[in-house]
Amino acid sequence: MDENFDSVLLNIGKSYESEILPDSRYYFEVDIGKHGQKLGLPDVCEKYKSINAIVPVKKPTGAMRVRIDGRTFVNYVQFETGVAVPAYVAENSGRSRRDYIPQDSMILGFE
Repeated sequence: MDENFDSVLLNIGKSYESEILPDSRYYFEVDIGKHGQKLGLPDVCEKYKSINAIVPVKKPTGAMRVRIDGRTFVNYVQFETGVAVPAYVAENSGRSRRDYIPQDSMILGFE
């Protein structure tokens, strides 16, 4: 279990808590490594560099949107905060999780 990784995941969930809707078709991505760097956790930054967490939100975000096939997220798990990550990454977490069930088509928002 990686406690720093868990704290980054928890912080992502808390940061977007009011916007998250766990079963939404709209989402944006948060780079786990960059978020860890912002929190002053260089080990998380290096280990999870360029790995994105999925943050499903209530309404579309960003100026540009792209439709993504929901099957893209086949091996993802979702934490109680609503944030989803690839299953192989979630193995480093001690937090409870379940399989992520995306919509058939998802809409990624870019800022």
